Amino acid sequence: MIEISPLRPDDRAGWQPLAVGYNAFYERVLPAADYDRTFARLMKARELHGLAARLDGRVIGIAHYMFQASVWFDDVCYLADLFVDETVRGQGAARGLIEAVAGAARTRGCPRYYWLTRLDNARARALYDKVARHVGFIRYDYPMA
Repeated sequence: MIEISPLRPDDRAGWQPLAVGYNAFYERVLPAADYDRTFARLMKARELHGLAARLDGRVIGIAHYMFQASVWFDDVCYLADLFVDETVRGQGAARGLIEAVAGAARTRGCPRYYWLTRLDNARARALYDKVARHVGFIRYDYPMA
């Protein structure tokens, strides 16, 4: 059975390969210091929150989320990162993580919970289409450098 709970300090060894896998999927290579900084922020659980999906005690999935100010609402919830070990996909970890973040958003009173993914992320989108609704937005990134 898959257990979903907040990330703990002793999850670091299981978290990092999943975080690296997530970034590799999005074609990013980050230095070790970025993982150190991010994990420290997740452990503080102030502006950034993290969950782990565990199977037999082993971290097999991660979710990072945050609450953001909104023009029209007090807060909205943004699921920033979601990644499950490829060897255990299809067993409910991603859905469990999505639902756990939804629970946190409900508890906080957020009227909106959303996330982004690549257009060609077909496997994940098959799940997303079951648990959420695509509302047709397209994202643009302004080059800052």
